Amino acid sequence: MIRKLLRKVFTRAATPVQTEPALIPVEQHGIRREQLSPAARKVCAVLQEGGHKAYVVGGAVRDLLIGHPPKDYDVATSATPEQVRALFRRSRIIGRRFKIVHVMSGPETIEVSTFRASQDAETDEHGRVLHDNVYGSQAEDATRRDFTVNALYYDPTQEVIVDYHHGVADLKQKTLRMIGDPRTRYREDPVRMLRAVRLGAKLGLSIDPAARTPIREMAVLLENVPAARLFDEMLKLLFSGYAVKCLTQLREEGLHHGLLPLLDVILEQPMGERFVWLSLENTDERVRQDKSVSPGFLFATLLWHEVLKNWEARKAKGEYPQPALFEAMDEVLDSQARKLAITRRIAGDIKDIWALQPRFDKRVGKTPYRLIEQPRYRAGWDFLRLRAQSGEISMDIPDWWDRFAHAGHEQRDALLRDAPTSSEAAPAAKKRRRKRRKPAGANAEASIATSDANAE
Repeated sequence: MIRKLLRKVFTRAATPVQTEPALIPVEQHGIRREQLSPAARKVCAVLQEGGHKAYVVGGAVRDLLIGHPPKDYDVATSATPEQVRALFRRSRIIGRRFKIVHVMSGPETIEVSTFRASQDAETDEHGRVLHDNVYGSQAEDATRRDFTVNALYYDPTQEVIVDYHHGVADLKQKTLRMIGDPRTRYREDPVRMLRAVRLGAKLGLSIDPAARTPIREMAVLLENVPAARLFDEMLKLLFSGYAVKCLTQLREEGLHHGLLPLLDVILEQPMGERFVWLSLENTDERVRQDKSVSPGFLFATLLWHEVLKNWEARKAKGEYPQPALFEAMDEVLDSQARKLAITRRIAGDIKDIWALQPRFDKRVGKTPYRLIEQPRYRAGWDFLRLRAQSGEISMDIPDWWDRFAHAGHEQRDALLRDAPTSSEAAPAAKKRRRKRRKPAGANAEASIATSDANAE
């Protein structure tokens, strides 16, 4: 009891609440209410008409200030979840640790949270926050947030930004600065170290030295974070559009070697390093162009060279290529399941892409026609092209398939006539034909002679 009381006292002393924020008018920040989504404006308006404070908060405000279109909007309010729920017919309360409200408006879902305080947060022996579910004032809510650029509140009605921690100035100075003592904040939630790297890379901000210096020595705290949460944060990083930059920074900060299993997979495979980095660069480009990205495709590239090594070893022992590939796939995915939270659906996508690869070697008969009709053909071909770009196979192979997929009937016949046969398919086909052939006449004599030789 005394220890808990002392913790509260020292927490208050370390993070004093600033009660007089800067009120920045639209003439200075330049964000007009029309730039927000209609749903975000409506939610704030309804809450304010109901007598509550309501602001668009966090990443959306930050992104609008630097000219990035926000992907989603969060609203912070003085209303309790029950009061929010009563104001919106299409809404639901979610969450156990801290209740929030999802308000649906057309195709959009706005996440509405009540202002929170952090003084009474319950922590474990490492200082990590376990429960943080106390309502508070707007000033307390701002102090509880991690970085100054995320503690910005925009009022669509007045078009004013409420800034408690000089976040607007930090954005202008391209600095990512922690609210409060960085060491304390990292102990409260070690994932903030990963978030610092991701936000710095995505927003083009330099991490403030006070926030960057402790990362290397405190990285071990990530071992106390649940694996599923770490995995979710790594997925955000990989699909941020700046994965290459983020991963380079994580390596510099020493956030690998067992601390992040997914990072180990990416960074510590000499054979496939070029292949993996090409895949990440391709993913970054697609995200920045607002194109779809697939976790299954990305994981297929990250784990491919482990599968390839296993597959080659099996073939060297005399196993048939196709069954050997499926055995290698299962073994690699099973070994990674203990470290990476790969869902069954994603694992299915990964296997589909891998299973198509040997089929690209077979450019005879009806096989190419059937292959280009496969639902996963495009993903498989993209994967094949990455293999060629990394130097694993000849670029002639994906080029041939690209021409075949887009050619007319006569052109396809010509491509098939000129295509080389698979080095693996021919011997395998011969073996199958020999098994099916029954001894008769001369063949029977040959079979008997062989039996006699074996008997001797």
